[in-house]
Amino acid sequence: MAKKVCSFCNTTEKEENPFIAGNGVYICSNCVTSAYKILFGEEEEEENFNSEAKTLMIPKEIHRILDNYVIGQERAKKTLSVAVYNHYKRIFKNNFDSDTSIDKSNILLIGPTGSGKTLLAQTIARFLDVPIAISDATNLTEAGYVGEDVENILTKLLQSADGDVEKAERGIIFIDEMDKIARMGENRSITRDVSGEGVQQALLKIIEGSVVNIPPKGGRKHPNQDFLQIDTANILFICGGAFNGIEEIIQRRLGANRLGFGQTKRSSKENTDVMHLIESDDLVQFGIIPELIGRLHVTATLEQITLDDMVRILVEPKNSIVRQYQKLFEIDNVLLTFEESALQAIATKAINRKTGARGLRSIMEESLVDVMYKLPELDGHEIIITEDVINSDASPVYIKNSKTA
Repeated sequence: MAKKVCSFCNTTEKEENPFIAGNGVYICSNCVTSAYKILFGEEEEEENFNSEAKTLMIPKEIHRILDNYVIGQERAKKTLSVAVYNHYKRIFKNNFDSDTSIDKSNILLIGPTGSGKTLLAQTIARFLDVPIAISDATNLTEAGYVGEDVENILTKLLQSADGDVEKAERGIIFIDEMDKIARMGENRSITRDVSGEGVQQALLKIIEGSVVNIPPKGGRKHPNQDFLQIDTANILFICGGAFNGIEEIIQRRLGANRLGFGQTKRSSKENTDVMHLIESDDLVQFGIIPELIGRLHVTATLEQITLDDMVRILVEPKNSIVRQYQKLFEIDNVLLTFEESALQAIATKAINRKTGARGLRSIMEESLVDVMYKLPELDGHEIIITEDVINSDASPVYIKNSKTA
């Protein structure tokens, strides 16, 4: 019996995509849905909206997903999971006829370079199927100055949503390097602060929730240019930064540096443990304006990555770097394996360079470039990476492996 083929998209009939038969023609359920959307766009959008509400992931589900891609950082993952769930529950399941309105809670992630701040935001956006825009605060300026307007972040989000304004208005914006735009002390310059407090004030407007006119294709705003309006009230803002030196501010508040009877100065290990005690006043002293801190209601701190965590990052996540390179070698019919000591050496290098987990890929590239140069000629081989390959540029072990041939 010949298979049924949809007369519109040429797909074959499947159990999850049944067909409707006509006079010698067939149409699949997916095409019926698409046609309904074209004819009755508003009703379909409402149906999708309700569907998203029903499939909203609970905090434990969000946490489990993060566990697959982010090693460690348990406190931050739990805090972020709850905050993201509450944000989208507010959008999808809140009774808007109620007298009580629920304000959104934006998030501030504080942690060392390479500790996973950007990865956390990207992973959440991918599995919630919402658009995300990532921007560096150091590139932003107030409107009218050379640089990138703060409003251009919204243009990036709209582009990530394929031009769908409604989808963009439920997306995520991640702004990194927030600590780099802290104002320097309490003495304000007479001249305008282009990249510090002025940018914080500009960010405040879009973070707190407002309708913003943006040029649809980015760039500077010009007279006679068509604009799109985006309401930021339901956009989740996640801000990140290392905030180097804020530990000292916390310690002073706690009286950690006062010496006297019964008091001792804290060790460097104890100093790093105070980050979870951070308060709003500490951020104000660091140079973030109080109004902006008041819009970042949830604060999550990330810890410095340890050597053991760095090794786990290499091999455990679903998209781990080791798995990526093994897949790359597998395409050329080559089996790539790493000795445990080699993984330890890679992790040690990354920690010594103080680049965090983002430095692992560059170390891997440096160590494997000679092997990858010859890779097309190594069909059917197993390549074993040893500690000497990482530390001394030695040659790996080559074994003719019949299993890969």
